[in-house]
Amino acid sequence: MEEKELSVFKTGQTNDAYAKFFTGQSYLNMLSLEQVVVGNVTFEPGCRNFWHIHHAKSGGGQILLCTAGRGYYQEWGKEAVELNPGDVINIPVGVKHWHGAAKDSWFQHLAIEVPGVDIKNEWCEEVSDEEYNKLK
Repeated sequence: MEEKELSVFKTGQTNDAYAKFFTGQSYLNMLSLEQVVVGNVTFEPGCRNFWHIHHAKSGGGQILLCTAGRGYYQEWGKEAVELNPGDVINIPVGVKHWHGAAKDSWFQHLAIEVPGVDIKNEWCEEVSDEEYNKLK
């Protein structure tokens, strides 16, 4: 890929380690692996991750800091929320959700892993094209 810089944070490499949990191409640049884990995730237009849940015995969850482009965040059973640069999403432990780019826009966010005990992700089903295509 020709490096596409959307914000001050570099796009990084193709997100091969998690590709099986994404529809479309994403890129990952780990910014911090110490104290608090922070990754810069970039989504090509139409790319989104599968439904998933962050689990932890205590603490945990995730915070998304939107830095570039336009995307969406949706919790199970709720309407999708449009995301734009400057938006912040706090995702509590145990909430099934997905996030990704709009059909016509690249999207980038910083994914901050909230420290906790016995943190793990549960990857669920793909966000269907039918469901995704209903978004504007």
